[in-house]
Amino acid sequence: MIRYMGRQVKLKVWKRSEREEELSVSKIADSIFLAAQDVGGTDKQLSQNIAEEVVTRLKKQYGRIAKVSSAEIGDMVERVLLERAHYKTAKAYIINREKKRTVEASKRALGVNDDVGLSYNALVVARDKYILKDVDGEPKESVSEMFGRTAKFLASCEKKEVRSKWQAKFAEVMRELRFIPGGRTLANSGTANNQLANCFVMPMPDDIEGIFESLKESSILKKYGGGVGFNFGHIRPKDDVVSTTSGAACGPVALMQLINDASDIYLQAGKRRSGNMVTLPVSHPDIVEFIHCKESGNNLAHINYSVAVSDKFVKAVKNNDEWELVSPRTKKVVRKVSASWLFEEMARMAWKNGDPGLIFIDKIERANPTPHVGPLETVNLCGEQPLLSYEACNLGSVNLAVHTVALEAGRVEVDWKKLEETVRVAVRMLDDVVSVCGYPLAKVAEVVRGNRKIGLGVMGFADLLVKLGVAYDSKKALRVAGEVMRFVQKIGWDESSKLGKEKGSFPNFKGSLWEKRGYRYFRNATVTTIAPTGSISILASASSGIEPHFALTYYRKSMGEYSLPEVNKDLLSAIKHINGLYSNELMEEIAEKGSIRNIPRIPESIRQVFVTSMDIKPEAHVVMLSVFQKYTDNAVSKTINLPSNATVEDVKRVYMLAAELNCKGITVYRDKSRGEQVLNIGKVDTKAISGKNNNETCPNCDNKLAIEEG
Repeated sequence: MIRYMGRQVKLKVWKRSEREEELSVSKIADSIFLAAQDVGGTDKQLSQNIAEEVVTRLKKQYGRIAKVSSAEIGDMVERVLLERAHYKTAKAYIINREKKRTVEASKRALGVNDDVGLSYNALVVARDKYILKDVDGEPKESVSEMFGRTAKFLASCEKKEVRSKWQAKFAEVMRELRFIPGGRTLANSGTANNQLANCFVMPMPDDIEGIFESLKESSILKKYGGGVGFNFGHIRPKDDVVSTTSGAACGPVALMQLINDASDIYLQAGKRRSGNMVTLPVSHPDIVEFIHCKESGNNLAHINYSVAVSDKFVKAVKNNDEWELVSPRTKKVVRKVSASWLFEEMARMAWKNGDPGLIFIDKIERANPTPHVGPLETVNLCGEQPLLSYEACNLGSVNLAVHTVALEAGRVEVDWKKLEETVRVAVRMLDDVVSVCGYPLAKVAEVVRGNRKIGLGVMGFADLLVKLGVAYDSKKALRVAGEVMRFVQKIGWDESSKLGKEKGSFPNFKGSLWEKRGYRYFRNATVTTIAPTGSISILASASSGIEPHFALTYYRKSMGEYSLPEVNKDLLSAIKHINGLYSNELMEEIAEKGSIRNIPRIPESIRQVFVTSMDIKPEAHVVMLSVFQKYTDNAVSKTINLPSNATVEDVKRVYMLAAELNCKGITVYRDKSRGEQVLNIGKVDTKAISGKNNNETCPNCDNKLAIEEG
C-alpha cells in the first residue's frame, strides 16, 4: 500500500470535462490491453500488471496533491510501456490517445463547455436543441448549467425549506444521465418561454367557427413548441349537407390539408417544426379516403395519422362481417363495407409507406382514469399519450442502461435501489413540471392541472439487455421487461400516492379510477408512459425508448439537417476484448451490414446478444410491446419493424396480434418503404439531406461525425 506522510494515498482523476472520479486500475488495464490487441497482443494479465505499476508510480509522484489528470496518466502509461520494451503496444496506445484528443478537439469546436462528459453526438444535440444561446447564437451555458437551470426552475414550486434539496436531486439525476425530462422542459425551463410540455390534444368540432378556433389555438401551441393531436371523428363526411349555406361539406381529409399548411407557417422555437396527429374512427363514412390520404407519399408532411379501431370492428374482421359507416352528424348508417376489405386497405397502405397506424380506442377508454371528466378520443403526436381535449403531456424517461451493478465473475444485474431512487425523484420532477409550466392557453392550464397527468417512461432498454447478456428476442428479455416496468410502475404509483398526501390529490380525484382502486390520495391521474425518446436518448447516449438497436452502426438524421453516424460502443468493447477479433475490415463490414447476425467470425455468444430491429421477427416486436403496455398507465410508442420483403398479410397478422395482446396502439414500418428514413443502415447518400453538410463531417469543424466512444 502506497502511503504519503504516513497516510494511505487515494488519487482523484481530474478529467478534461472538469469532473473528478476515483483512479481506476481496471480502466488503465483495459486501455493498455486494447492497444495490445491492436498489435496482436493476447496477455490480459500482463496489461493488468503494467496498470498496477502505473498506479504505483502515479501515487508516488502525485500523492502529495492527491490529484492527477487524464493526460498525466496517459504519459505515465507510455513511459512504463517504453521502459518495459513494449514498443508496438506503446505505439498503438499513443495512436489511441491521439484519437481521443481528436474527439475532444471536435467537442471543443462545438463551442459548448461539456462539464458533464457527454458523447460527441449528445453534445451536438444539446447545443442545437437545449443549450441557451446569446444574441449572436453562441452557447451561453455549459451542459451542467443547462441541467442546473432546469432543476432550479422545476424546484421553484417546492416549499422553501426543501427547495434547495430537491433542486440538487433534480440536477443530480440529470447530470448523471439517470433521468432526462422532455425536450421542451430542457429547452424552456427558466426562460421567457416557460412552456414545458411537448404535446397537446385539441378538439375539432363540426362547425366553421369551431374549426378555425381550434386551428388558431393549436397554432398558438405550436408557436410555443408543442405538437398537437386531433380527433376528426365529429366532422361530417365529404359532400354532406351544410344547412347554413346549402352547400356541401369538405370532409375530414380536406381539413387535414388545412392543418398541414398551417404547420408549414408556424415554425417553432429551436428549429422544431409543427407536428400533428389526426385520428378518425373506423366507422366514419370517409374512412377509406382517410386511409389513402398519404398514398402519393409527398403530401401532409406534418401529419401522422391513425385509425381509431373499436373492439367491435376487430370482431367483425375476424367474423368476416359487414361494417357500418355511420354519419357523425345524423348518427345514421351511410353505407356498409366488408370489414375484412377495410382492414386489408389499412394494412396495404401501412405496407406501402408506414401510415396509417392503429389505435385501439376501446382499450384506451377502458383505462381512462377520469371518465367522469370526459372521454379519451385521440392521442398525442407519437401515440403514447391518450389525452382529453385541451390536455398536455409532460414526459420524461429513466435511462435503464445506467441502473446496473456489477457482481462477481463479471455478472451484471439491475440496481433496483438506484432505480427506485431515480423513479421517485423523476415522479416529483414531472409533477413539478405540471405546476411551473406556463401553458399558452388558459383552458389547457385548467384541464392539465385538473388531472396532473405525467408520463414517466424508460429508455436504454436495449442497452440494459446487452449489459445483462440477454437477447432482445428471447423469453428472458420478456421477463426482464416485465420485471423492470412493473417495478417502475409500482414505485411510480407509490410516489404519486405519497405526493398526493403531501401536496394534495389531483382536483378530479373524486370519482376517478384511483378512488375506485381504494387510494385515499393520488397526485397524478396517470404516471407511466413509454415515449420514443428521440433526441433525449441521444443526449443520454442511450438506445431509444424500448426499441431494440436499429443497427449496430447507423446514421441518424438530426433535425433534418445532417446525418450523425453512430457506432455501438458496447459491441466495440465486446469485440476488442476477444483476442485477435478486432480489425478495421470487420468494422467496415459491420458498418455496411448494420447487423452482425450473419458474420460467422464473430462468436455466437456476441451475435445472440447484439441483435437489431431487423434481426427480430415482427411478432416478437409486438409481444415486447404488449409486455410493456401491461405495466403502463398510458400507451407505448414502439415501431414494429418489418423487412423490405414483408407482405400485406404480414402487416395484417401483426395488427391482429396487437389487438389480441391488449396493446393500445401499433405502428409498423417496412424497411425502404419510404424514400427518406430517419434511421438508415449502412452507407447513405447524404447529398439529399438539406442543410450544411454532405460528406459525413461536422459542419462546424470538418471532423468526422462517426466517432468511437467508450
